[in-house]
Amino acid sequence: MNRRITNTIRFVMDELIPPFIRDSRIFMYPFYLFAYRGRNISEVMDFKKNIYRYSPEEYASFYNNLNTISRNRATDLNQACIDFILDQIDEKDQTVADIGCGKGFVLRMLAERYPTLDLTGFDIKEPEGNEPFNYVRGNVEALPFEDRSFDVVLCNHTIEHLLQLDQCISELIRITKRKLIVVTPCQRYYYYTLDEHVNFFPFKESLTSRFMLEDHVCLKLQGDWAFIANCEGNELMERVVSESSLT
Repeated sequence: MNRRITNTIRFVMDELIPPFIRDSRIFMYPFYLFAYRGRNISEVMDFKKNIYRYSPEEYASFYNNLNTISRNRATDLNQACIDFILDQIDEKDQTVADIGCGKGFVLRMLAERYPTLDLTGFDIKEPEGNEPFNYVRGNVEALPFEDRSFDVVLCNHTIEHLLQLDQCISELIRITKRKLIVVTPCQRYYYYTLDEHVNFFPFKESLTSRFMLEDHVCLKLQGDWAFIANCEGNELMERVVSESSLT
């Protein structure tokens, strides 16, 4: 099921169904049963309660062992966001990192259109095989890269999963030399959501205010936010880099 269809279904459920029904465990149970293929339904329905008790190892294990219908698609990105990302690369960009790269869909697209780019993928999950990019495994809270390591840093459908969001945002800004691009759902908070999300951005400012980067653009594209910020000379980036050098 592609992302545009998923966002349409989510819009109907989140916006058109009364909240007392939409966030009912009884109402949502059949959807979980289908989405998670009948596995660990109690655990995933209480994900928002359980996740804060997980150790880093349990957190990684949870995501590595997920087996849902959404895992069958090549990417969580809709076509409009894919085009947006690809169009942001210019002749000054030589290095790109995709933080939370998943199966590496975007990096393969970049490698095809811009074969001279030096590409790096980063994710909590194990790599699936030989890829046309470097791969590093770890957690976003402490990225193992030097300050301003990459001309372009991507983070697509990842920040909605992060427990330490402010720390992760600081890390994304720290490793960015030129452009930071983030894609995340435009989504209301509900306790029962079929997506393992802990952060929600129902309106633009709920996203842009977390980054505090003045030189930015944030667009709503087919139900998702596409955010790009210029990190060259940004005061917040200078402070983040300065503070990181002291630790």
